Amino acid sequence: MFESNRYILLLYTLFIGLWLISCACRQENPVSVKPNILLITSEDNGHQLSCYGDPYCKTPNLDILASEGILFSSASVTQAGCSQSRASIFTGLYPHQNGQIGLATHNLAMYNDSFPNIFSELKAAGYRTGVIGKIHVNPESSFPLDYHSTIRCGFRNRDVGAVADTAFKFISSSEDPFILMVNYTNAHRPFIKQAKDLPQYPLKAGDVEVLPEIGIETEFIKEQLANYYNCIMRLDAGIGMLLGKLDETGKRESTMVIYLGDHGQDIIRGKRTSYEGGTRIPLIMYCPGGILSGSGDRDKKSTGDQVTNGEGKVINEMVSTIDLLPTMLEIAGIAEILYLPGKSLMPFIIGQNPEWRKHLFTEFHLHSGHNFYPQRTVRNSRYKLIHNLMPGEINPGYQFTLDRFINIEAFNKQLDISPSSVRNAYMILKEPPEYELYDLENDPFEFHNLARDPSSLNILEELQGELVQWKEQSNDPLRYDGNLQKFIAELDSC
Repeated sequence: MFESNRYILLLYTLFIGLWLISCACRQENPVSVKPNILLITSEDNGHQLSCYGDPYCKTPNLDILASEGILFSSASVTQAGCSQSRASIFTGLYPHQNGQIGLATHNLAMYNDSFPNIFSELKAAGYRTGVIGKIHVNPESSFPLDYHSTIRCGFRNRDVGAVADTAFKFISSSEDPFILMVNYTNAHRPFIKQAKDLPQYPLKAGDVEVLPEIGIETEFIKEQLANYYNCIMRLDAGIGMLLGKLDETGKRESTMVIYLGDHGQDIIRGKRTSYEGGTRIPLIMYCPGGILSGSGDRDKKSTGDQVTNGEGKVINEMVSTIDLLPTMLEIAGIAEILYLPGKSLMPFIIGQNPEWRKHLFTEFHLHSGHNFYPQRTVRNSRYKLIHNLMPGEINPGYQFTLDRFINIEAFNKQLDISPSSVRNAYMILKEPPEYELYDLENDPFEFHNLARDPSSLNILEELQGELVQWKEQSNDPLRYDGNLQKFIAELDSC
């Protein structure tokens, strides 16, 4: 669709210059052992796992992984879209920094192929690099892979057993350290009830209740949710098979396992929005103590901290997918990239209680070319502010989701008789004001916009200030209205 994001690209000459300088100033962090890294992603699912407290979706394998490792309760992606989120996982940068602001399948791409990423950095350090499933970030030439398999990873082929077998072949083919990213299509649409007899006992509409962030209950939505849960339970079975294959190779205790969702569920008020249902994800890490013989042991000798695995530790601090690249670099003993906005999660892994971020930022641009609706978001431990950059205009993503995934007649009928808070929330989703402010402690599903509440003025102004500061620090091109108008014109021309 787009030849380039040319108007935004010009602003990144300075950014690239700073990157080149930082590469010359990277801090070495040698380790004596290079641990393996198994990075597992699922598609389009939020906290609907039993280890996160969901009452309907049973995920025993992920429950075990969480009980042996660390569960992050407040992890978020940078943008609730597949390519955008993955580019941030790979590069440790926000979408407006790396350029992947929309789907790769619509020819949106990173500004260039020179950003350091998890594969380029680990490969340079002697790692074998592999991916099973989609990369979904342009240009794919950015990622130097020794192995890439798309075996049975399509949206309609959910053979999780074949994925585990493929992973086994890669893991066992050499004794050199590896990073392998395994991308499951569950729970992306279509929500498939059962595939290869999994899950063994699929749920039906009558077995579940509507997610509270939806606020509207119809039989059609409940049926969709039941099969969404079935996808997650099939995912869990597949992860169990994958970890079983890792055990067969004898490499479990030399492998850091990271599981996360690429963004939230593809249900209304989820994916393609800036609400918690779209940006908040499950994140679980398992890091055997034996692989911390380098930087981990150095830290433990000076602090007395111990590796937290085996304790089922829960971390409540706000973490982001921009923290994953710094974490993998540290665990592998690779030099720190100083310009990255994220922070290594290693202090949590070794049991420290670090001083952590007080604010977390996310954003939205577009998914495909027809639903551009830019947003910038900041939250602290309690409040969340969404800044809509095109206030008063109809958000095309609203109708997009209704048309594709919702029985509109039944939905509208229920919406008409819903409480005013639910009706108002959907009015805001359809035609947002400039600011939305939510008290996540008392209103976790974001139904009550406090932006015009006089009693919330102080927190509104505080978060507005944090957002302005972040835009400057991260060199956000859309902090200038002229760039926004140029980009809108380019979109319209396409």
